[in-house]
Amino acid sequence: MSTTATILVADDDRAIRTVLHQALGRQGHVVRSTGAAATLWQWVQEGEGQLVITDVVMPDENGLDLVPRIRKLRPDLRIIVMSAQSTLLTAVRATERGAFEYLPKPFDLNELVSVVNRALTAPASSASRSMPPPEEGERLPLIGRSAAMQEIYRALARLMTADLTVMVAGESGTGKELVARALHDYGKRRKGPFVALNMAAIPRELIESELFGHERGAFTGAVQRSAGKFEQAAGGTLFLDEIGDMPPEAQTRLLRVLQEGEYTTVGGRTPIKANVRIVAATHRDLRRLIQQGLFREDLFYRLNVVPIRLPPLRERLDDIPELANHFLRMATVDGLPAKVLSPDAMTRLRQHRWPGNVRELENLMRRLSALYSEEVIGPETIENELADAILAPEPEATAGRDVVSDSTLMDAVDRHLQALFAAHGDRLPPDGIYDRVISEVERPLLSLALGATRGNQLRAARLLGLNRNTLRKKIKDLDVPVVRAPQVRRGG
Repeated sequence: MSTTATILVADDDRAIRTVLHQALGRQGHVVRSTGAAATLWQWVQEGEGQLVITDVVMPDENGLDLVPRIRKLRPDLRIIVMSAQSTLLTAVRATERGAFEYLPKPFDLNELVSVVNRALTAPASSASRSMPPPEEGERLPLIGRSAAMQEIYRALARLMTADLTVMVAGESGTGKELVARALHDYGKRRKGPFVALNMAAIPRELIESELFGHERGAFTGAVQRSAGKFEQAAGGTLFLDEIGDMPPEAQTRLLRVLQEGEYTTVGGRTPIKANVRIVAATHRDLRRLIQQGLFREDLFYRLNVVPIRLPPLRERLDDIPELANHFLRMATVDGLPAKVLSPDAMTRLRQHRWPGNVRELENLMRRLSALYSEEVIGPETIENELADAILAPEPEATAGRDVVSDSTLMDAVDRHLQALFAAHGDRLPPDGIYDRVISEVERPLLSLALGATRGNQLRAARLLGLNRNTLRKKIKDLDVPVVRAPQVRRGG
């Protein structure tokens, strides 16, 4: 336990002040409390207290505006900020203005006591944060006040002043790119560019060129020099989405960049300094891909410096009303009619499992805005719209089963090919696209089969319905990695 201290509390809610008096008093601390920011500031000026706990919204002044003034006058006085406005923006502002910690209301008393003890025993530091505050009018990138999202907000707030590499994991539709954009928009690289690259949408033979750029004549069709994403993102953030789909050759080059801090273009010889913050994202289990030999373990640890897991919507059902209303408001901004959900309709939304997560909810709200004439949406309409989704298997129901519907695979291939053609604008993709597309499907299929059979080519051939010699030839032609089953040591 920390040594006893005098703690200054500012909150206009008498009940909160009473609770803090009792909880911190039991720890042996002396508590002085007030409902006014002016009184707190007077105490600080007089040299009172070893710790400040302040609310944000008070009658005479915003508690966040007081934080930098306290930090300037008494740099070693730790400040804990509390707020019922539990959004990402509040957490970011509290952290960047110099707060030791941010606690959303309602808070857990045990957690509060733990934070107080940490604040009183942490090494003294007069270093203040130098980030400019976000503009007031900025739109919140992430929505939700559930406990799961509060943890995300607090983690992101701590990362804003750092330049660490971040790995965002989460199911499709949970908002991984929104997290990457928040880290950029509120971080110290905010004045630089934000550049995104989706590994799943780029043909594997073009990924290295997309990442690192290429010189004129580097390969057939390279008629002029082209800057890659690393160069385009210089001074800013490079978001590598679906990193689990990165081919082995590109993984090796990316690892080299992370190790050495520089890269060369395809066909180039002069090293270029890599000046980017990398945020990677995946919906796949990278540790399983490592076991299958499909993802480099050393690259994983280079990227996974700070892991952030985005919860699926079914784990944050309390956020559905706020999210749904937000998407309905956004639909009106785009010119669609205003809609309101009845209480029963909102209840029905909370009963759905949301396999498509937040993106599925957003799409539903836009459909409701566009297709229905009534202003108040009732539960029957929600029921009709969710009918197809109700019939679909839940994620848990198919977990661990080797089942992929033809329509799902066909849709994925169709999206990939549309993105491929769209990426070339008015021009056609390079010739030979048929063989490239077939190999892109064939190579991961063979890799997964070999991984599932632990490198047993005879078993993999039977699984695939191929002749063993045919499989061997394909492994060689497609350069498919073969991982042998590891030797198991038994005993102590």
